[in-house]
Amino acid sequence: MFNRANLAPVEAAPKAFGAATLRQPQAARLPLQCARFGRCRAFTLAELLVSVGVLVLLVFLFTQLLNSAATITTLGHKQMDSDSQTRQVLDRMAIDFAQMVKRSDVDYYIKSSWFASASPPGPSGVRSLLQPGNDKIAFYSTVPGYYPPNGSQSPVSLIAYRVNPQNKLERMGKGLVWNAVSTTDTPVVFMPIPLASPIPTPELPDPAPNPTLAPAWPSAIDFTASPTPEPSVEVIGPQVFRFEYYYLLKGQTNPAAPTPTPTPYSPIFSDTPWDTRICACPSPTPIATPTPTGTPIATPTPPSLCCHVAPEGMQDVAAVVVVIAVIDPKSKVLLSDATNPPQIAQVASQLIDWGNTSCPNCPSQIQWQTTPGLLRTQWQNALNGITSLPRPAISGIRVYERYFYLSPPTLLTP
Repeated sequence: MFNRANLAPVEAAPKAFGAATLRQPQAARLPLQCARFGRCRAFTLAELLVSVGVLVLLVFLFTQLLNSAATITTLGHKQMDSDSQTRQVLDRMAIDFAQMVKRSDVDYYIKSSWFASASPPGPSGVRSLLQPGNDKIAFYSTVPGYYPPNGSQSPVSLIAYRVNPQNKLERMGKGLVWNAVSTTDTPVVFMPIPLASPIPTPELPDPAPNPTLAPAWPSAIDFTASPTPEPSVEVIGPQVFRFEYYYLLKGQTNPAAPTPTPTPYSPIFSDTPWDTRICACPSPTPIATPTPTGTPIATPTPPSLCCHVAPEGMQDVAAVVVVIAVIDPKSKVLLSDATNPPQIAQVASQLIDWGNTSCPNCPSQIQWQTTPGLLRTQWQNALNGITSLPRPAISGIRVYERYFYLSPPTLLTP
């Protein structure tokens, strides 16, 4: 039953298998054949150089993009650090100033630099607290504080702000006890007992105590006064290295000026916490009345002073304006503490005091008194002009300003 027709498929299989086996060496020789006949081409050296150059350019651009993104992120983090701490410091100050005890029978430790400059000269004996560089302030406020372990706690605390020798902002929050409940802890004191510095004669009641009473809390402003360290003091702004304040005086008329046309006074800025323009003494008797000259003139007639020469419960102050300079931690490490003085102190020394008219290109006294934000602008211009210190560190310094408006006094005594 076998025939050639049936054998044909069987013979064809080995032939097909052999053909497939023979094609493998031929397939391996195809690239050589393509090169021989010019049918296949590879990259030339010029093409490789162009490709590598484009790749390098793309990598370079991508690296620059990453560096720019990292720089922007770092600057953003620095600003957030400064803003975060500044917000905490200023918010704490806002609470303390809002609850300030404003009475004419208590003392304040606040700067009054205008008289100390002797332009114009003030009355003899008026307290002059010229504070070059970083300012200090101390006052009573109805906020909680660090109370002594014994004695009945009063709602009043002694609050103070100052920059310590390590160029960090400190806050004192000394909780006070009620009067006559402790023989060791000082309670709230009233005039003529001074808060932190001696009180001059024009501010004392008549008759004045003799001898002059010593300040109740010298440690509020003196870093070396006992106790050292002061337990009620804490660092509230480790990044705040410059602290300055001044006053916005109210717009008012002289209550003792002749009627019916009393002299109106517009609001002005000042570094004295009373309006030195208010000075006129009415008298029903033919006693010579001091001429209103804009300069406070203390007079014994009538017995109460009719010239404003003391804070008197902050009666003339509408707001306390605080300006601070803050440096973030990453920028601060770029400044050396090994120099004398440290570089951060060198920066602080170039930020002028409010009202300074003696430095080159300083504003005039009229400009200081009438231009809002002038001190902040002067500080920023000074920072922009510093070239002797690392610019990355200087660029990390930011200046902030805030107005703390005061409520009217609660008690005014003659």
